[in-house]
Amino acid sequence: MKRLLILGAGTAGTTLVNKLRSKLDKKDWQITIVDEDPVHVYQPGLLFMPFGIYRTKDVIQPKKRFIPDGVTFIKSHIMRVDAENNGVILEGGVRMPYDALVIATGTHPRPDETPGLDNKEWRNTIHDFYTLEGAVHLANKLEHWGGGHLVVNIMEMPIKCPVAPLEFIFLADWYFTKKGIRDRVELTYVTPLPAAFTKPIAAEKLGHTLKEKNINLVAEFYTEHVDGEGKRLVSYDEEEVNYDLLVTIPVNMGADYIAISGLGDELNHVPVDKHTFRSTQYDNIFALGDAAAVPTSKAGSVAHFAIDLFVDNFLRYIEGKPMLPTFDGHANCFVETGFNKALLIDFNYDTEPLPGKFPFAYVGPMNLLKESKLNHWGKMAFKWVYWNLLLRGRHIPLPAQMSMNGKVLPKT
Repeated sequence: MKRLLILGAGTAGTTLVNKLRSKLDKKDWQITIVDEDPVHVYQPGLLFMPFGIYRTKDVIQPKKRFIPDGVTFIKSHIMRVDAENNGVILEGGVRMPYDALVIATGTHPRPDETPGLDNKEWRNTIHDFYTLEGAVHLANKLEHWGGGHLVVNIMEMPIKCPVAPLEFIFLADWYFTKKGIRDRVELTYVTPLPAAFTKPIAAEKLGHTLKEKNINLVAEFYTEHVDGEGKRLVSYDEEEVNYDLLVTIPVNMGADYIAISGLGDELNHVPVDKHTFRSTQYDNIFALGDAAAVPTSKAGSVAHFAIDLFVDNFLRYIEGKPMLPTFDGHANCFVETGFNKALLIDFNYDTEPLPGKFPFAYVGPMNLLKESKLNHWGKMAFKWVYWNLLLRGRHIPLPAQMSMNGKVLPKT
């Protein structure tokens, strides 16, 4: 019997085992998934927790609930991958052999990577919302905060859900308006990117939205250190941004065992073929979701579309056939803009977000790069889709490869 070992029971790993279990003959393939955390967090929901829209109970469920029959779930810390000998070493020295290995342990905030960030002001005047603990603490802080200069900053790219920091500052504008203290709050968005977003058309739209909401933009700011006592961000070229309350997105890195195993880049993400997710080092190792070093967003939609295509490609692989370059970098993201409105962006490796309609030309019903209440409710409805369809590997009627249907090319 052959052994498929999957590291990580997050979005990518859980979705994959649900799709593959029905495709692989149980007499031929044993599937095991390993994760050290028994709790599954709906990460898109963390954005809403600081503003009282979601509570902890809305964003967590047991991981075992989503593991299908016939798949073995092991709760353990992963020590390292012994790729030369096709094995994974777990806590306590337990060795798990494999014929094929999928790395899906994601990427994670690392405040310790920025000097001065992880100091005594952490969870006091410095907060994050990319972790459950951080989102809970920030909700309490904002509930009692009377105003001042709130700065949202991105330490370094790439990060998971790259539009979430923008969504946070848009929701902050809405939240403080609703509380009646917006005139007492200055909002500033600090990014290492040259604009609010990396792609020109979306950057123009999102930059315009920042101006309309009276949100300051500080671009091309590369944070060298944080002065917690002085409440200052300091860049490598000695530019400074002062704050009263800092909401930061720390450096995102893959799991430490990836570096220990010699499988990762400088951020512990696994270099893979960007179309097949096969390791550039080992033919029987793959990386999916946020763990993969590919030039597209680290977002749930990418994991969804990638896995839809990866399953058939993996079946080709085990049959000894060449894998096909099927994944095109497709990402699809709602961008919450506050006041029950959102934008929608749809793009891939080669095509930037464009205006138009989605998923159908002329009728949509979703607008691309245009605020609407329907887009907002589409984002809010995704929580049900996530728990009941996506994680369980059930069909979601969206094309895995990006379509130009409904998109409007800019005039040249």
